[in-house]
Amino acid sequence: MDPRIALLIPCFNEEATIEKVVRDFRKILPKAEIYVYDNNSTDKTAEAALKAGAIVRHESHQGKGYVVRRMFREVDADIYVMVDGDGTYPADDVHSLIQPVSSGRADMCVGGRIAEKHSGAFRRFHIVGNHLIKNVVNSLFGADLSDILSGYRCFNHHFVTSIPLLSKGFEVEVEMTIQALDKGLVIQEIELPYRERPSGSSSKLRTFRDGFRVLLTIFNIFKDYKPLAFFFAVSIFLLLLSLVLGWNAFHEFSETGRVIHPATTVAAACLAVFSVISLVTGILLDTINRRYKELYVLMTRRSPDHKDSIPAGFPDHRT
Repeated sequence: MDPRIALLIPCFNEEATIEKVVRDFRKILPKAEIYVYDNNSTDKTAEAALKAGAIVRHESHQGKGYVVRRMFREVDADIYVMVDGDGTYPADDVHSLIQPVSSGRADMCVGGRIAEKHSGAFRRFHIVGNHLIKNVVNSLFGADLSDILSGYRCFNHHFVTSIPLLSKGFEVEVEMTIQALDKGLVIQEIELPYRERPSGSSSKLRTFRDGFRVLLTIFNIFKDYKPLAFFFAVSIFLLLLSLVLGWNAFHEFSETGRVIHPATTVAAACLAVFSVISLVTGILLDTINRRYKELYVLMTRRSPDHKDSIPAGFPDHRT
């Protein structure tokens, strides 16, 4: 029996491209159910998608993260393919994206974007932002991924039903990647061409606003999923600051026999106390985090679509 494939397309004002995107994927995946989730478009995106034969649904909360959560909640399939509706990702390569997931070699397969030289597919600031985010995520989780922000992905049923997503906007791709790395799910990447947007289509990304949201997501997930490392770093910073201020107070007292700046001395003592509190907080949260991971492993092992290849201790982030 062939696996049930669902194509998920989150959309906001993609009237110029969505009909072609749906028809192109329908040609390559004739048996797949194609869902277009319209996110408060002010143009005729929904009408164009219906005309092309897609199942159209609506998400009233603005933001790609809201759309992805609703798609994962509502659509039932064995294999899920998610692609943007802007016509920048090639439908011809979708089987290459599906194959690692359908064969059981990956829980998520990501289409790493390769733009032609001198093309305008990537804006300069977005290239810089992508490299920054990629390097931060790879450093935090010991991975070797090349494209954290790609919108062209394939998932198995286990991934879709077991990954909790909280992001509201375009940072949802980062969260999906980090959640998979943290939970030891297998990620595979394949290189795919990335095209410029067709005429009449414009990017919804805002370089600084969405870049800040992505970095904030990384910060929060680092704090939540690597609490010992996070609070240890905070503890060291506070301790060093305390030593700098305390040394000045000690030096003054050794020279004059008096505490000339009592406020500095009190500040140094407070920073030392906060340093200890931060370290203890990191240890406690790390213990809680470990218990949560153990519970997650037990729950997923009871899941009917659980694979024995998922590592129990989460150390293996194969790509």
